[in-house]
Amino acid sequence: MSTYGATGLTALADPTRRAIFEELAKRPRAVGELASELPVSRPAVSQHLKVLKDARLVIDERLGTRRVYQLDPEGLRLLRGYLDHFWDQALAAYKTAVEQPTKESE
Repeated sequence: MSTYGATGLTALADPTRRAIFEELAKRPRAVGELASELPVSRPAVSQHLKVLKDARLVIDERLGTRRVYQLDPEGLRLLRGYLDHFWDQALAAYKTAVEQPTKESE
């Protein structure tokens, strides 16, 4: 899973991809609609969507002549699990540090 998490984080590291991801979090959209809302061309949006799709952060569905993209719930679940692992480690380290006796308490 660490490879998956790194891939998802790498995909979201780009500001344009992150903007597309955030727009899709609001509602599903077609490439043309996304391109009209962002300062990049339609082909550039398509390339960014391919990276997000390869990272399992978005899925698409053909509706007539358009492809409509939305966030991939399973991919988001995996990314959240990856991040939760680090959160759990941080909490455990904090607990250990807090529970260690200090010189003042000895």
